Amino acid sequence: MTESDGVSVQGQNAVVIGGTSGIGLEIARAFARDGADVVATSRSADSVAEVAEELRDLGAETVEVTCNVRDPDSIANLRETAEDALGDVDTLVTSQGSVATTPVTEMSEEEWGQDIDVLLTGAFRAIKEFGAAMDEGSIINISSMSAEQSREARPSYVSAKAGLNGLTRATAADLGPDVRVNAIAPGFVKTELAGPKLEDGSEFREGVDDRTPMERVATPDEISGAALYLASDAASFTTGEIITIDGGYDRSSV
Repeated sequence: MTESDGVSVQGQNAVVIGGTSGIGLEIARAFARDGADVVATSRSADSVAEVAEELRDLGAETVEVTCNVRDPDSIANLRETAEDALGDVDTLVTSQGSVATTPVTEMSEEEWGQDIDVLLTGAFRAIKEFGAAMDEGSIINISSMSAEQSREARPSYVSAKAGLNGLTRATAADLGPDVRVNAIAPGFVKTELAGPKLEDGSEFREGVDDRTPMERVATPDEISGAALYLASDAASFTTGEIITIDGGYDRSSV
């Protein structure tokens, strides 16, 4: 890539793992609206089918395929199915979710292992599978502001996201110069995974708003713009970066 063509993914083929809910879903929608063909996947066949119908309504070509990032064969099947249906994949987004909410002294190895396997090792598996097949393009990991924070009862989640930031930088070096690898680190975003604690009027939400210059939390669609940028030719010299989108949140303490 030489001269930037601006922030557009028109004509691209994109795969969004974790693309049937939350931030991943909004990224899949944004890509489709901008003219990309998009495969939005998760473990739920019903969710995949529902989102695929929406993406087609937005004008995108797609294919319905589930994916479990804990299974390398499932990821390989995702890549092969996407390529068979659409052609070479230009952009991969890893947005799969898992959050254990247990203090470290009470956390089981099973809880710890699930977050690490889904959020970190799952991203490694996807980057390995898709990166080996990409001649050029963009890989975007969805990290978290929490990677740089002290968070109560989140040892596995914080560790996984901090590791994901490191994985992003390391794989940018391995896959460059033709494949770029970056991460987006959202702050507090009102998604299904966040649960009731971010509802208007909750004590936790009031504390977040007080420490955020924007005086609110984000909606998932406010994260998708960064994904459009990172997938586009406008980001042709951007790799190994962690882009934080947190409304200016004061991260000096929990």
